[in-house]
Parts: sequence; structure tokens; C-alpha cells
Amino acid sequence: MNIGLTGGIATGKSSVSAWLSAKGAKLIDADLIAREVMMPDHPVLAQVVQRFGADMLQADGTLNRKKLGEHIFTHPEERKSLEEITHPAIRELIQTRTLELEQQYPDTLVVADIPLLLEAKGVYTFDQIMVVYVPQSVQLERLIARDGLTEEQAWKRINAQMDIEQKKKVADIVIDNSGTLEDTYAQLEQFWQSKGLS
Repeated sequence: MNIGLTGGIATGKSSVSAWLSAKGAKLIDADLIAREVMMPDHPVLAQVVQRFGADMLQADGTLNRKKLGEHIFTHPEERKSLEEITHPAIRELIQTRTLELEQQYPDTLVVADIPLLLEAKGVYTFDQIMVVYVPQSVQLERLIARDGLTEEQAWKRINAQMDIEQKKKVADIVIDNSGTLEDTYAQLEQFWQSKGLS
């Protein structure tokens, strides 16, 4: 069985993925895969260099993330070009690894942790979607505390993603993370038992 795990910024998705992983679930992290396709000698990095220029590389051949990030930030229209290069490769790797892990571990839960899973509208197929949820007011509070942002900066980041209430509506499984960690773990334990996972 596989699930796609998502949430919103500062909803506590990493706490949930850590719990599932500690229970024995096989975890696929979209952020790590996004880094993997930008490693030297990867064809995706070669395409990025071809599109944005060799000065996006550091002396050792690795991607200068800061420079590319600044470029995308100052030329927002360029983000689409970058996503057109990176997203298909990332999606393909996630789907391939999900399938491989399911075949290798047929009795184990495979979890693909994908921050923008629902924003990618229908490009992924998972048995179920789990959303880690907190109300926007809690998101705002946690984001300001975690990243030291102003309220305005925090709202910008929250509003850049699909509304958490919308995500909650389309989820197969909702883990409400607005209480204590113990409350969250109790919901996860209930989910784990309901699937007959050992």
C-alpha cells in the first residue's frame, strides 16, 4: 500500500513523516529527489545549465542554488521554465521508486512525502492521500515562530500554496496536528492499526 503525504507550510508534515518512518514505513522524500536531479552528471542539471547558463554552477560543478534562487526570484516568469525541466523528472523518479519499494516490501506502507502534491493536480497516483492539517491561524503562528518572519512575509508563503482547508477536503486521511504531538501520534497510531500494519 502507498500513500501520498502532504500538508501546508508549517503544518508539521515532517513530524508525521518521521513518525511513519520510525514505525517502519518506507519513505520517499520529494525534496531529496529534487536535490538528486540537480547533482553533477545528472541530465536534469545539464538541461538547467543549458537553459540558464554555466554561471549557475559553482567551481566544483555543483549547482549554485543561491544564484539560481535569486535569478528565479527576480525573474518570476523563469520559474515556469525551471519547473518544466525539473518537475517531470522528479515526478517520474517518485513514481518509479514508489513502485519499486512496493514490489520489494509488499507488506510495508510506502509513503511519498510531496509538499505540493495536490497543487500538481492529478499527475500522481497513490492509493490514498494523507493531509497534515492545522488551521491557517496556527500555520501563521508557527511559521512566524519557526522562521522569524513578519506576519506579512508569513502570509505570502501561506498564500503561495493551495489553501489548507481545500487540501483537507480532498484528503482520504486527515491528521490534525493543531494539538499536542501526543494527539498527533495517537491519530497516526489509529491510522496504522486501521490498515493492519505491524
